[in-house]
Amino acid sequence: MKIRLGYRIATWGSIFALTFTATLLTNVLPESGPQPLKSAAGWLLPADAAIPAVLPADEPANPLTMLKPVPSTTGRAVVAAPRWPSARGQADGSSTGIFLPSGGALPVNARLNEPVAPPPAPPSLPARPAEKPAPKPLSERIVEYHLSAELDAQGKSIRGTAALTWKNPGSVPVQELYFHLYPNAFESKKSTFMKESGGKLRHDASKEGSFGGMTVSSIKTLDGNEIELGDRIEYVQPDDGNKDDRTLIKVPLPKAVGPGEKVTLRTDFSVKLPQVFARMGYAGDFVMAGQWFPKVAVYEPKGVRGRADEGWNLHQYHGNSEFYSDFGIFDVKLKVPSAYTVAATGFPTKPVADDGKTRTYTFYADDVHDFAWSASPHFVYFEEPYATPHLPGVRIKLYLDPKHERLKARYMTAAKKALARYSQWYGSYPYSTLSIVVPPADGNGAGGMEYPTLVTAWGAAEENPSLELERVVVHEIGHQFWYGMVASNEFEEAWLDEGFTSYAEDRIMEAEYGVRPNLLVESSYITNPAALKLHSWGYSGHNQYAENVYTRAKLVLKAMERQAGLETMDKILRTYFQRWKFKHPGTADFQRTVEDVTKISWQDFFHQFIYNGMMVDYAVTGIKVRKATENGQPVYENSVQLRKLDGTYHNVPIRFRFADGSELDKTWDGVDSEVIMKLNHASPLAWVALDPQHSIVLENKRINSFMKTEVDTKLSVRWNMGIVKFLETLFGWVVW
Repeated sequence: MKIRLGYRIATWGSIFALTFTATLLTNVLPESGPQPLKSAAGWLLPADAAIPAVLPADEPANPLTMLKPVPSTTGRAVVAAPRWPSARGQADGSSTGIFLPSGGALPVNARLNEPVAPPPAPPSLPARPAEKPAPKPLSERIVEYHLSAELDAQGKSIRGTAALTWKNPGSVPVQELYFHLYPNAFESKKSTFMKESGGKLRHDASKEGSFGGMTVSSIKTLDGNEIELGDRIEYVQPDDGNKDDRTLIKVPLPKAVGPGEKVTLRTDFSVKLPQVFARMGYAGDFVMAGQWFPKVAVYEPKGVRGRADEGWNLHQYHGNSEFYSDFGIFDVKLKVPSAYTVAATGFPTKPVADDGKTRTYTFYADDVHDFAWSASPHFVYFEEPYATPHLPGVRIKLYLDPKHERLKARYMTAAKKALARYSQWYGSYPYSTLSIVVPPADGNGAGGMEYPTLVTAWGAAEENPSLELERVVVHEIGHQFWYGMVASNEFEEAWLDEGFTSYAEDRIMEAEYGVRPNLLVESSYITNPAALKLHSWGYSGHNQYAENVYTRAKLVLKAMERQAGLETMDKILRTYFQRWKFKHPGTADFQRTVEDVTKISWQDFFHQFIYNGMMVDYAVTGIKVRKATENGQPVYENSVQLRKLDGTYHNVPIRFRFADGSELDKTWDGVDSEVIMKLNHASPLAWVALDPQHSIVLENKRINSFMKTEVDTKLSVRWNMGIVKFLETLFGWVVW
């Protein structure tokens, strides 16, 4: 899923004004440069409250240098625009940059509506996507669903039946099945989802009095002896014991299902749709049907994701969590009013039947783990076949809100670029269709979401949207790989989907649109780091969840890339995808893949930054300068105290600048908790900067990475330390 960021221009203005004031104060009291220096009696305090950026030799540190245009790998000029969460949304780790024409830099708050002549997508090879069942299974196909449903457009409800055949993948008999009834998250304010989320997701909120839910009226065995099991249903709450939560049910079976055996159940159900704010529901006559049928839980055999014993993976629907389910076959019949057009997972198996009142659609999909659909009488439909050397052939289908009909080329181009690149980097997209749904403006709660072979863009609120239009399409198509095919457990290891997708999204946006992520600013978002393997509801709230499984997870992958090299990182991700697609891997499986590819141990890295919530924090904590005489010549003995305050990064770059303007670059292995570096020089030390080029991606507290030697202890220290503390507090409050 894509978590959308807004922009708080006024806040940015305040931040830059404050940091500029801090910089001004520290550079006028006293003036920097070679001046008579008093011998320091002890360790000096940091003098500069500004966040140091790249430190040019001829000017003092200035936080505004981070906004200078920087070259992209594509050769086009870009500027990495700081992203700042507004009250309407949380960060997800994907950075919007500002695409610059050759004329020069734009203001911080400027946005171009479209890329300036972005390169087109790779041209299509002759493509005739074959919309038919796969010749051989790509997955274990644990489930087979035959679904039939009818939309009551006036009543905002769905009536349906589901025939499920489930195969026991384990080695012991199974006596009961468990089903997720996800729509029950919206049946009252007392459900676990509503209590944890406060009735909000991103910047969308539930409407007062608008509730939804699922009713299972019958559930029967279909093995020749139809036995009604409805009276055996038990609602269970394994995560929090909330008896008002009815999103998970237990269904005892009359006969155990042996290893490798199958059982078939028929379920009659109905769904009342809420006004959409969290993935499913309605907005006027637009409908998004996600998680709309009783979905069997995942039974994990021994060894899957490191399980010591086989068993059910059971969780309720939480405010932060998304989904986890098994691969299989979906055969679906949908009946809607005649005016409606339907977008759905998979491909149609029959022409649409229209009796003048209703239309009946039939869809089929195999080797997928979910089925979603959307319907509207206003969709504007376009499709194009597309193929590349790495992509056999796919039919890209656009279901546009009329407001964005004229933007069809942008949607289509973004989809082609994403499919071509991801298939080249990781492995071929194997399905014959990909549908993109653009909700209406008031249906944005359904936007920015992924389902197998179907994604949703942002709601069509803006006439001339920024590159966020392309970014969300690129992001959600990335999910087709890490969510759709690799299919990690998003309840328990969401970073394996969201972090990987955010990392891949940034690569596309830079390679195809010239937009570089501002990793310096993004790392500053990480004010509450936590382990990446926490259950999604184990974080302290949505802010901490998004901060870690999107932003920090992406930064961890970027740090791995910096350490291993881009070519090796590409090989790691491709090997991981090819090895684990359709198999539900876990974090330990990814670690083994990394180590297999690189032939070295990554245990310390994973222990610090993945299994624990560490960041990198190296600080300059003191400077001592003593004037002495050596061989009759004056010399300055400069001592610098450095400390490691968090995780380890090997080979920390350090830049020393002396009062005579000369510089010296050194590296520190970064292992010890504290070191003192001594340098004898003809001039006193002017300042010290750790990682001046910002190569350490996981460094999130750069305010302590820079220190000036010259300090007016009576005035400058007092002003600067006060501003430092104020800025630290303000950054912590604004960002998260």
